[in-house]
Parts: sequence; C-alpha cells; structure tokens
Amino acid sequence: MSMVLFASVVRVGDGLPLSASTDYEQDKELQETKKHLKGLSKKLGQFPDRCTLKTGPYNVNFTSSLGVGYMMVCMASYPNVLAFCFLDELMKEFIVTYETKRIVSAVRPYSLIEFDTFIQKTKQRYNSPRSLSTKINLADMQTEIRLRPPYQLSPEDLQAINGLSVHAAAKYKGIAPTQLLEPVTLPGIVSCVLSLLCGGLNLLRGVHAIESILQNDNEDFNYVIAFFLGTAACLYQCYLFAYFSVWRNSKSFLAFALICLSNMYLYELRNMWQILFHVAVGAFMTLQIKLRQLLGKAPDYNV
Repeated sequence: MSMVLFASVVRVGDGLPLSASTDYEQDKELQETKKHLKGLSKKLGQFPDRCTLKTGPYNVNFTSSLGVGYMMVCMASYPNVLAFCFLDELMKEFIVTYETKRIVSAVRPYSLIEFDTFIQKTKQRYNSPRSLSTKINLADMQTEIRLRPPYQLSPEDLQAINGLSVHAAAKYKGIAPTQLLEPVTLPGIVSCVLSLLCGGLNLLRGVHAIESILQNDNEDFNYVIAFFLGTAACLYQCYLFAYFSVWRNSKSFLAFALICLSNMYLYELRNMWQILFHVAVGAFMTLQIKLRQLLGKAPDYNV
C-alpha cells in the first residue's frame, strides 16, 4: 500500500530535530531506514536541497529551505510528485508558523513538537488520495520536478551519510547535482571537438594579431578583440553543452550570435569558406546544446 509513514523537521546546521510525526511502526526495516534518516539529518547542508534515497521497500525524501530540512519516509511505490507536495506543504506551514529567531535559538530536541499536529493531519490527507483531488496542485510540482529533479542518493552517498567518507558529500555543492543532463552522444562529442578547434584557431590568430600590432602601429586592435571574443564564445558553448545552467539555450544562442558578429567583423582577414566553417560549427554546437535535455522527468500521476 502506497503511503507516507514518517515525517520530521530538522535544523540544517546541526541536524537538531525540531518536530516529528508520532511513530507507531515497529517494522525492523522501517526502523533501519529511520537510522539513515537520522544520519542524513546531520549532513543535509552537504547535499542538494532536494533528494531521494531508496532503501529497500522504502524511500527517504527530503527538501530544505532557509536553514530547515523537511524529511519523510514513504513506501517505494509512493509517487515522487506526491511525496514532494507533502514536504512542500510542511515547509510552507512551518515558515508561516515559526520565526527564524525561534528556530535558531532552539536548544533541546523537539522544541517545536506541537507542529506534529499539522504533520499528522497532512500525513492522513496524503494517505487518502481521494481527499487530495481538489486540495493540491499536482501540475506545478510535476513541472518543478521535471525541471529540477531530486538527486538520487547512491550507496556511496549512504556511506558518506554514515560517516565512512567525510569528504564524499562535498562534491554535491552547487546546482549541478540536481540538474542531470542526458548522456553525451557522438554528434555532441564531434560538435565539442570542432568548437574547441574553432576556439583554438581564433586564439592563435588573436596572438598573431597582437604580434602584428606590436610591429606595426597601423594595425587595428579591434581585430584582436574580435578573435578573442570568438574564442570565448566557442569555449562558453562547450561549457553550456557539458553543464547545466539557467537559461542555457538562450545563453547558447547569444554565444552563437557573438560568433557570427565576430566573423562578420573579420571578413577582411578570412575568406568566405573560413567564415562559413566557423558559423556552421557554432550553429551545430547550438543545436547540440538544445538537444541535450535534462534527465528525470516526473511521471504523471492522476489522483
């Protein structure tokens, strides 16, 4: 049976539990899963702000915001979109209910245990899907998870959580872990190689242009700028292809526009075939960036 089994609210800085749902479950596997939950709560700041850990028949999901982490254990069959809608409701209510000063000043575990009342009510609602049909907006969370899928914690991450590798979790700092791109294809590799080649050619011609200026004062320094701008645009497109970035496609198109403009300015120093080659490579690279989409689309779930 798909259901939410346990939920807790912790302080991200030190893992101090602030509140939790009442636990009546005595299942050994569930108790073992909750041990992972306890270990994870002490290292939330080392992981992305939205994660899922699969442990046998159960999933551990968590999200964090403003120094507070919201964690839950559910059956593995429970839909991700509902799990993170549940955590999102806890987060919104907690932010409205408690001031930051009270959260920071908490010293004893479960200082805000009265929040358990809201956790229990919300858990009951999410364990009765029929009651959810008119009370939550699944479309928004589906879009959010599709654009920014939760990071799937691995056994290696679990070792880091349990203290077997104190440095392993540091690699998850920043946005990259939560933004996984599709595997690189052969056309993508070819486009990167060609783009690096164009960047190298621009850099080489730029250096020669500087040498020419030093020898002849009549040379136009703007040519040097055009060559180096072309180099920067080619390298930036390679970066956008390899890593996720906000407004990635728009940035790629702007880099391609810069490649076109720099080559138009250099028409006196390059023949038509050279200009077409640089522009074609830039266009090919832009296409490959657009085609390499995010992984981890959320499955549709109709309550």
